[in-house]
Amino acid sequence: MEIAHFLFGVFGNVTALFLFLAPTITFRRIIRSKSTELFSGIPYVMTMLNCLLSAWYGMPFVSKNNLLVSTINGTGAVIEMVYVLTFIIYATKKDRVKFIGLLTLVLTTFGGVAFVSLVLLHGKSREIFSGFAAAIFSIIMYGSPLSIMRTVIKTKSVEFMPFFLSLFVFLCGTSWFVFGLLGADLFVAVPNGVGCGLGALQLILYFIYRNNKGGEAKKSIPVHSMQMGIAKLHQQKKQLDAAKVSAVDKVSLGQ
Repeated sequence: MEIAHFLFGVFGNVTALFLFLAPTITFRRIIRSKSTELFSGIPYVMTMLNCLLSAWYGMPFVSKNNLLVSTINGTGAVIEMVYVLTFIIYATKKDRVKFIGLLTLVLTTFGGVAFVSLVLLHGKSREIFSGFAAAIFSIIMYGSPLSIMRTVIKTKSVEFMPFFLSLFVFLCGTSWFVFGLLGADLFVAVPNGVGCGLGALQLILYFIYRNNKGGEAKKSIPVHSMQMGIAKLHQQKKQLDAAKVSAVDKVSLGQ
């Protein structure tokens, strides 16, 4: 049982690392263009909060037998911080101020959770408090691709939902779900069970609409200015490209 628990944790680390690194294509584009274009930085800063809370929960003085949870989420927090700093550098002044404010709020939230759990709580109460905080944000992160799935259903096209990312969301959720079950840890099992289910749903949608790439999708690009018909043609092309890359990021931010 302990060996299986360890192996599923290692596999979860590998699949989660793939998902954390998936948005590098977005930031390579941002760095090259020296602009954040239409991309939103919110998913990255919120994923960083999720990683920080999960890494904290996995620490030995908070919960038992969850060190592998800490290793991957600690790594993820560092990766997301790099994304966040890159976004701040290339954002407009107006967006930069808003984004720094959000980052401050996120770090304050994590600091508050860490302070309360470390100073005011002990033993089981510390584990429960930290576990609830980590589980809530994990579920939110796994739910982030819902808008993409809605677009797939609406357009009957998987153009904005890459197969391999959906597959890794499923594998990652499944790995940590089993890890949580084997370790009798509901704070790991429940949110990742949700991730496993949503990953499976993405794969089902992919196989239903896999032959319908393009067409209707271009008529329903999930970017507000395109939906409102206020973008010029050259802007629409940039928005279409940004929507595709942004969709990749949303699917990849499940863990």
